[in-house]
Amino acid sequence: MIETDVVVVGSGPAGSSAAKHAALGGAKVILMDKKSEIGAPKRCAEGVSIQGLEKLGIEPSPRWITQEIQGVRIQTPDTTDVWLTKDEVKLPEAGYILERKVFDKHMAMDAARAGAEIRIKTLVTGIEKIENGYLVFTESMGKEEVFKCKILIAADGPEGHVARWAGLRPAAKAKEMESGVQYEMCNVEFEKPGIIEFYLGSCAPGGYVWIFPKGDDIANVGLAILPHMAEKTAIEYLDDFVAKSPYLKNAQAVEMNVGGDPVGGMTKKLYDDNILVCGDAAGQVNPLTGGGIISGMTGGMCAGQIAAKAINEEDCSKKFLKKYDEMAHDELDHEIKRYKKVQEYLLTLSDEELNELAHAFEGATFDKISTTELVKKVIKVSPKALLKLGKFV
Repeated sequence: MIETDVVVVGSGPAGSSAAKHAALGGAKVILMDKKSEIGAPKRCAEGVSIQGLEKLGIEPSPRWITQEIQGVRIQTPDTTDVWLTKDEVKLPEAGYILERKVFDKHMAMDAARAGAEIRIKTLVTGIEKIENGYLVFTESMGKEEVFKCKILIAADGPEGHVARWAGLRPAAKAKEMESGVQYEMCNVEFEKPGIIEFYLGSCAPGGYVWIFPKGDDIANVGLAILPHMAEKTAIEYLDDFVAKSPYLKNAQAVEMNVGGDPVGGMTKKLYDDNILVCGDAAGQVNPLTGGGIISGMTGGMCAGQIAAKAINEEDCSKKFLKKYDEMAHDELDHEIKRYKKVQEYLLTLSDEELNELAHAFEGATFDKISTTELVKKVIKVSPKALLKLGKFV
């Protein structure tokens, strides 16, 4: 029996953030992950905002940044392009494309430097609620071990086994779990350097296709779909897109990633006696973009800080841990709920309506560009958007 204050399951950005802040608060922390290499395989397009990193107090490092974002390209089904580049408008929500395999390790190392103990290749096989905490059963390299903790933090991704075992509802219903697939490719051609590209419409029902540059001729090329809106599998849609794209005619895949992305908003209950849930496991994901690195790390930070306070005050009851629920919603609700409305609006649009929207954008001018500014412009040009999103602004 190995005893500790806090066990964090999952060493992605959310879990590492939780472990770091719990350790900084004085708790004895063990961070565990089933993988033998933290950060691999990656499960996202690797984009983050500069503003988000700053808010989390993370200094950008050339070790894990592959490309600074220079602008955005949005293409609708009839190949109408909306370009929003750094040369023409301010990009307050601009950011970076990461190398997640390096970034995730960097975040885990931050947790270790704060005092957390890291256990890699440690699979959690079950949990058991006890009077003053949890028992966490693990298997590593054929060896079985049991950890006893006062607080268990579930940061084990969209599958969310730990929260489910604890009797907490999963973050996303089946209809709100996107199916994603991505290639990392070389020999990719770009019309403009450093631009993140989004392709909307029936090429990715319920989601979108992305091309995110990673420097030189390298890019993440992927898509996410809502399976109940699709007629094919995610990989079939992606292969069709790659085959038709003039920018990918010579491209070769060197890596493939697949995974689910919960876009239904935060789960109703993020806590119970002796347990907190954060990151993708808690639905702390932008429903519009599917991005969850910054929001997940924010949730992790909140979970770690409240866990440390609970340990220090010797009160790990759900009454005390409700402070995490309040803190996480204060930090994330505004963005998640707003962008859920935009996502729901976009899901109602046909290819023809998307084309009309893009035509209305042609010649439009912006002083600055952000998701909010784009939505404001959509509301101005579309009566349907005004009806659905009028309260957004």
